[in-house]
Amino acid sequence: MQVVIEWTYKSPKGKITVFQSEEMPAEEAVLIAEDVEKTGRVKHLSFVDQHDSSWSLKELKGYLKGIETTPHNITVYFDGGFDWEQKMAGLGCVIYYDQNGKSYRVRKNAAVHGLTSNNEAEYAALHLCLQELEILGVHHLPVRVLGDSRVVIHHVTEEWPVIEEELYSWANKIEAKMEALGLQPQYELISRKANGEADRLATQAIAGVEIMATIEK
Repeated sequence: MQVVIEWTYKSPKGKITVFQSEEMPAEEAVLIAEDVEKTGRVKHLSFVDQHDSSWSLKELKGYLKGIETTPHNITVYFDGGFDWEQKMAGLGCVIYYDQNGKSYRVRKNAAVHGLTSNNEAEYAALHLCLQELEILGVHHLPVRVLGDSRVVIHHVTEEWPVIEEELYSWANKIEAKMEALGLQPQYELISRKANGEADRLATQAIAGVEIMATIEK
């Protein structure tokens, strides 16, 4: 979870002002806030998350302790490719997460028949990622979702209307899965180069190379 620290400072002469930090991971914010408290110049400290919810230091520390043993700090990369000759889609999924003080990376791909376009393959790849998150036991957490498909990212953020019937169906599946898992997605459009790992997985799936691996970073 990303938060902003809001520090109400009180000078020795009683003057008060408010400082606001840049957005940062909650774990880092707690360490900084604890250091700030040692100055003896804190009238009030709070943390504001991406949904404008305010947390006290005690509440944020309790939240972090509660999620420590389960996957958290989730970042997902998805990519889909479509081979017109084979009428086959390749799906690529990469998931980064932390658990029990360690960091992990999941790499998963899949070859799928029955899809009709590259855009549909991109949606299917995102859905594959959500299925993997469910297997990991991820729920009721913010999740960064990164992909290079303008169509999918602009659809799910409602910047573009979904016109094609098959894509509309996929968009509904994605929304329903997110809601069922209680996830708060933060979608980001990235370049194809930045999405290279998921792209390679999708290409390998079309070539018949199946990959499913979890490694500690």
